[in-house]
Amino acid sequence: MLGLLSRRKRSAKTDICSAVVVAAGSARRMEGIDKVMTPLGGVPILVRTLRVFQNCEQVHEIVIVTREDLLADVAKLCKAYNLDKVSGIVVGGTERVLSVQAGLRQVRKDAALIAIQDGARPFLSQQVLGDVLHQAKLSGAAAPAIAVTDTIKRVDAKELICDTVDRSCLRAVQTPQVFQADLIRAAIRKAVDDGAPVTDDCSAVERLGMKVVLTPGERENIKVTTPFDMILGQAILEARGE
Repeated sequence: MLGLLSRRKRSAKTDICSAVVVAAGSARRMEGIDKVMTPLGGVPILVRTLRVFQNCEQVHEIVIVTREDLLADVAKLCKAYNLDKVSGIVVGGTERVLSVQAGLRQVRKDAALIAIQDGARPFLSQQVLGDVLHQAKLSGAAAPAIAVTDTIKRVDAKELICDTVDRSCLRAVQTPQVFQADLIRAAIRKAVDDGAPVTDDCSAVERLGMKVVLTPGERENIKVTTPFDMILGQAILEARGE
């Protein structure tokens, strides 16, 4: 694996970058509202997410992973909003790692980099995207992150505080998480084969003993998960003048 990374660093050719946008989750935390299809400022959340990659010159294709019942609706959105970088829409799995694996099977075989993005993270900026893509080209694995500002407590099964965690070394990791293509394919395959409970794609890569470099994220790069996040989303749009 390290040899592959070394060869990637020496390569001077244009890197093909594919984006896998994962939008296959349930709406249980959104009180029955399908978050990725919900309009935010008149535009579906998923469309806002996809537009960032559509407008990025460094991204060559987009693969969407969604639920089977949303396949037709997602295809209609892509056509209606002229998202012509979308090369495929596939059905995801019962767990996120399985959805990512389904997306990886669909991307271009000549992709050098693969960016994996939450479908419900519509406020990704071109700056954050550009920074993480650049770092991934250099190191093989990168993700945006922000410092944790709340005081973090470790608790026991009875919700009693055990100790206070030093937040100076804690980071909240966002997406997109970007990797050398063969690295993330191997990492996700290994995680699936082992039945490992990975909560993000960096975790899968870390299991192989590889390091992930963090790049600056943004507070606005929220993931819409609860109804309250919709309120935050509206506030972000208003602050942006939309």
